[in-house]
Amino acid sequence: MTRSIRPDAVLVQAVIAGALSFAHLHDLAAAAGQSGWKAWAYPVSVDLLLVAAWRRLRADGPSRLAWCWFLIALVASLGANVATAGLLDLNQVPAWLRILVAAWPALAFMGGTLLAHSPEPGPAEDRSPVPPAPADPAPEPDSTPAGDEGPEQISTSAPAPALPSPAVPPALIDHARKVATDHRARTGADIDSATLRARLGVPESLANQIVTQLA
Repeated sequence: MTRSIRPDAVLVQAVIAGALSFAHLHDLAAAAGQSGWKAWAYPVSVDLLLVAAWRRLRADGPSRLAWCWFLIALVASLGANVATAGLLDLNQVPAWLRILVAAWPALAFMGGTLLAHSPEPGPAEDRSPVPPAPADPAPEPDSTPAGDEGPEQISTSAPAPALPSPAVPPALIDHARKVATDHRARTGADIDSATLRARLGVPESLANQIVTQLA
């Protein structure tokens, strides 16, 4: 099926604006002493740095690094547009502008390298609140009445049954599993109960129970 090609006003406007900015950067570089292919390379360098910084902002979100180089490239492009609008005599370019134009390749190379090789921000650290550990039940008081414990007195009190270990909340297990995975990724070894206890802030008995469930 043949699709009809319809002109997009926004795209046409972008092409026109890009071509004009490209020409202004070329004229300014040529007036500053950069002749031949070097004058054509300057607008390409400025536009590529501008696009790289914008893509970094779109992909990784706002950051000081991306905003810094985006503004540097934008000022370079706008400066060339304004300078070639009759406010600057291109036949007598001032020395400071020649210095800026000559220093641009090193500046653009540093900006492109930082944008390409700076580490991306990692996922936000899990800061979900850890549910409080269940309190250990208090021992029941001895109900044996005080009195004379002669040899003929028979004790009818049965030994107290062992209390079952408190159940660990599922949310605490999930958080402990994330902590154990992070510990294994950084150290290459499984997390022990002492380290898990320090990371979670739980009693030792509860930390041992969690390590047993994670094994």
